Amino acid sequence: MQAPCALRVEGLGVRYGALVALEGVAWDVRPGELLGIIGPNGAGKSSCYEAVTAMVRRQGRVFLGEEDVTAVPPHGLAGRGLKRAFQQNAFFEDLSVLDNMVAVLGARAHSGLAASVLAPRAAARRRGEAARFAADQLVRFQVPAIYHDRQPREIPYGVQRMLSIALAFGDGARVLMLDEPAAGLGGEDMARLVALLTSLKKEGVALVVIEHHMDLIMAVADRICVLDLGRQLALGPPSQIQHDERVLEAYLGKKQ
Repeated sequence: MQAPCALRVEGLGVRYGALVALEGVAWDVRPGELLGIIGPNGAGKSSCYEAVTAMVRRQGRVFLGEEDVTAVPPHGLAGRGLKRAFQQNAFFEDLSVLDNMVAVLGARAHSGLAASVLAPRAAARRRGEAARFAADQLVRFQVPAIYHDRQPREIPYGVQRMLSIALAFGDGARVLMLDEPAAGLGGEDMARLVALLTSLKKEGVALVVIEHHMDLIMAVADRICVLDLGRQLALGPPSQIQHDERVLEAYLGKKQ
């Protein structure tokens, strides 16, 4: 028996005036599954992400588990376990790598003003526990301890990409959406990304990944959604997508 969907979208659409950026898109992803979203430039991939996370006005419905979250604002989605990393790295540049991680832990790290004043020892203990958790979380996300005291701009680009994913995940996520996590990566950095995605899947996290690196997405995705000109062209396992004539035509401009 299949696990229930972690995230499901129905009839997703986005319009910018007369421009139809996305229309009639429907897919789902289950715990421990990676859904890849691919398509040529301008296919509507980023609009799809913006629509799912309520960053743009959209048509359609979005379900997180069994809950209809169509009307929930972005910060409410994060609180329910739907989190995303953006295509461009985004850090608190004046903080260390470790402090960046602590900053996104919310209540796990921050006691609030009243608790800090009335119970300073408990607040300090919470901060210490949060720092240890943050350090462990960074290592888990392929950010070695040697970089934890540095500022993000001082660490290698490949490690920055891992840090951006760690910050999006925070202290946990039911669904993690990643926008081109492999951009600019190669060699060992790409291998570390594959290992991380595989590990998250094994832990039961549902992953939705936009990616242009076909070798990567074909290797790690369980299913792939193909968009073209704002419409859903195909949805299925990688073996099916690789031989779909409509997909080949969209990417190559001809049937093979």
